Amino acid sequence: MKKNFFQRVFTATPRRRAWWIFSVIMLVALTGALITGGNYYNNCRDRLASATKNFVVLPKVKDIPFRLGLDLQGGSQLVYEADVANLAEADKGTALEGVRDVIERRINIFGVSEPVVQVNKTMSGSYRIIAELAGIKDVNEAIKMIGETPLLEFREKDNGATSAAPVDQAKLDEMNKGQNEKAKKVLAEAVKGGDFAALAKTNNEPKDISSGNSGISIGAENDGDLGWMTEDVNSELVKPVKGLAKGTVYWNLINTKEAYHIVKLEDKRLRDDKKTMEYHLRDISFPLYTAADLATPSSEGEWKNTELTGKYLKRAVVNFNPNDGSPEVSLEFNEEGAKLFEDITGRNVGQQVAIFLDGYPISAPTVSEKISGGKASVSGKFTAQEAKLLAQRLNTGALPVPISLVSQQTVGATLGQQSVDNSIKAGLIGLAIVALFMIFFYRLPGLLSVFALVIYGLISLAIFKLWPVTMTLAGIAGFILSIGMAVDANILIFERLKEELRNGKDLSKAIEDGFNRAWPSIRDSNFTTLIVCFVLIQFSTSVIKGFAVTLFLGVIISMFTAIFVTRNFLKLISNRWLTKYHWLITTVKNKKEELSASETK
Repeated sequence: MKKNFFQRVFTATPRRRAWWIFSVIMLVALTGALITGGNYYNNCRDRLASATKNFVVLPKVKDIPFRLGLDLQGGSQLVYEADVANLAEADKGTALEGVRDVIERRINIFGVSEPVVQVNKTMSGSYRIIAELAGIKDVNEAIKMIGETPLLEFREKDNGATSAAPVDQAKLDEMNKGQNEKAKKVLAEAVKGGDFAALAKTNNEPKDISSGNSGISIGAENDGDLGWMTEDVNSELVKPVKGLAKGTVYWNLINTKEAYHIVKLEDKRLRDDKKTMEYHLRDISFPLYTAADLATPSSEGEWKNTELTGKYLKRAVVNFNPNDGSPEVSLEFNEEGAKLFEDITGRNVGQQVAIFLDGYPISAPTVSEKISGGKASVSGKFTAQEAKLLAQRLNTGALPVPISLVSQQTVGATLGQQSVDNSIKAGLIGLAIVALFMIFFYRLPGLLSVFALVIYGLISLAIFKLWPVTMTLAGIAGFILSIGMAVDANILIFERLKEELRNGKDLSKAIEDGFNRAWPSIRDSNFTTLIVCFVLIQFSTSVIKGFAVTLFLGVIISMFTAIFVTRNFLKLISNRWLTKYHWLITTVKNKKEELSASETK
């Protein structure tokens, strides 16, 4: 019977297996090189195509840029202190995350590419919000916008507003027909084996969550992951797919009153009670348009303020409608807020009441009846992820967290580029010195370790791009330091290898024993470094985190290259060849040779 690739690899002789592994290592190194130097490769490719008049055309690779941090790209860092003294301990986390979300949304208004906003707790117990605005131009305006406390308001229709025009039913039907056709095309692609998560990110667009046109899109691209649910929670989606095999896409559209759904059954399991089945679903939804979607948009002037604001809201949580399983946000007011909400809903039955956050409408549900008791639900055409985001924003308004600017640091782009150039120069000089040291003291193994070190660098930089890791000056320092850690592991291995060779062992046995005996020292030293990196990532500021992240990744990759790559390279050397040129590894004879020489004398 013909063997497959893996069978041929694992049943081959040790030397042939080493060559198979070497081929895989070279393929990984080539991939890392193309990712790391994609722009250089594409430039050479274009020049070659131009020189040969397109006779030789190499494939083009995607140029993935490094994600530069504040100190390299230039911009500003703003540090705010949050006043959470009046909040219960259980509410602090939610409130701070809500404030972080609002600040990030406000920064995006200025066109900042991938702003970094983090919440840190200082040693003194205070909470600080650090906003890194790489490339920002108008710092003063950003400070003004970020410094405002989030404001949650409930508004009602102004009786003097002009009524909306009648809805065009034919247009509405045509729009929903288009949704159906688009859903069928995506379904066909998903059933054929297309990347479901990628299709979900492309087609699960942000949706208007209001029942009218006065809401705004609050969603973000998502991969359609609905998480685990039971048939009782969402029978419309679970029931058709529960009999499918894991990883299967349902072959037809699932129609609900809200949308057309394409559903994939990722996994299923039995709960701990051994009675209830749970299903992990992923969903691509195409919302159905309603008459409210074609209503004439209401201007802000058609809404008037009420006395009900976020200070009366106790909490907002995500629930699922028991009838159709659709996500909704439940609101709970305090006693004073409950009375205000009752009065507002009582005089607006059959009309919309809008919820505004920072002056923007995020929901405008229609009131069906007077609501007493201080509890209400906000429902609409949004996913579980969007409902969670809405609840977070509502909690932000409900739990005001005053923030004050405590420091501002501005970094110029010229300084950043100069720092990058100096860091690259320092890294290359350090790498060259290390390479010369390894070759001079360890000869052939040292040369092989240099090759392994190059592969280490290519893999590390490729991961930094793909993750993506935000590269800062501290991060570059962590990467350069990890190079030393990688060399240190090789030195331990080579010293052990020389000892085993001196004891008269052949090369293959010496390599195995040398690596096995060096591993405990490498493991312990690297693991302690990883523990320190983990602590720094969890509890330090963003600058130190950049250093810790690159060092953490570098140490992990260095263990792979030292134990796997260098080891494989050494296995490619033949014992016969080494016997003839043993000086390439060590100038010290083994004990058998020393004994033979003494007997001859």
